[in-house]
Amino acid sequence: MKRISSADNPTVKLLHALATSSRERRKLGQTLLDGAHLVDTWLIGVGPPPLLVVSESGSRRAEIAALLGRAGEGTEIIELSDGLFARVSPVDTPAGIMAVIDIPPPPAARLGSGSCIVLDAIQEPGNLGTLLRTAAAAGIRDVLLGEGCAQAWSPRALRAGMGAHLALAIHEPAAPARLLAGFAGDIVATAPDAPESLYELDLRQPVAWLFGNEGAGLSPEVAALATRKVCIPMADRTESLNVSAAAAVCLFEQVRQNMAARKLGSEAT
Repeated sequence: MKRISSADNPTVKLLHALATSSRERRKLGQTLLDGAHLVDTWLIGVGPPPLLVVSESGSRRAEIAALLGRAGEGTEIIELSDGLFARVSPVDTPAGIMAVIDIPPPPAARLGSGSCIVLDAIQEPGNLGTLLRTAAAAGIRDVLLGEGCAQAWSPRALRAGMGAHLALAIHEPAAPARLLAGFAGDIVATAPDAPESLYELDLRQPVAWLFGNEGAGLSPEVAALATRKVCIPMADRTESLNVSAAAAVCLFEQVRQNMAARKLGSEAT
C-alpha cells in the first residue's frame, strides 16, 4: 500500500476530478465509488477495480481491511490522510474507502420486452440514484435517461443507488421517442388532474413509465409520448409527491398487480 500526503500528487488530482466533474468522468470513462457497501458490491458483481483508496483511519477498520484483502494483483491501493481523503471524497461524510472504476459500456440501443422507466431532466443525483434503486427493486430492467438528467454514474447517484446500477440497463443519454417507437404496452405519465386513477389502470402488461423533473415535471416533448395519464390519489390539500416517491408508488402498484395475477393463476391450476 502506497501512502500519499501531497494534494499536488497526480492521483489525488485525478480523484478530485472524478469527484467533481461530469466532463472529466465522461472524458476518462471512469468514476468513483464511495463506501464499503458499494466497493463490496462491485467486487462481487464486476471484479477488482483499477484503484482502491483508503483513509488513514479507514485502513484500520476490519471491514475495509477485508475488502483490501480481496483486491486482485492488478488493483493499486493507496492510503491518504483523513484530511486529504475528505478533500477528494465526493460525499459530505466520507466512509473511509473509495474505488476508481471504469464506467461500463452502454447497453444495446433497444429495449427488452418488459417494463421500463423514462427519466426526464432529473437533476438531483440523489433523486436519480433513489429512482434507479427503486426501479431495480421493482424488477425494472431498462432505464432511459433523457436530456437534462444528472449523470447516472456520478458518485452521488451511485451512492444513492446502493448497487442498483449493476442490475439495470442504463441508456444514457437516451432518445425516448426513438427507443419507445413501437413499444407494445402503455406509456404512462402521472398528472395531478388526470381523470383516471393509478389504481384503476391494468398494469399486468409491460408499461413505459414517464417521470419528470423535480419541479417542472415532464417536458412537453416527453409528455406527448404518453398514451395514458393517471393521477395518484392523495389527501385533500396535498398537491404532489416527490418524484422518487411517486415512482415508488407507481412501480410497486404494478408489482402488486402482477403478484396478485400470478397468485390467481396458481390457485386456478
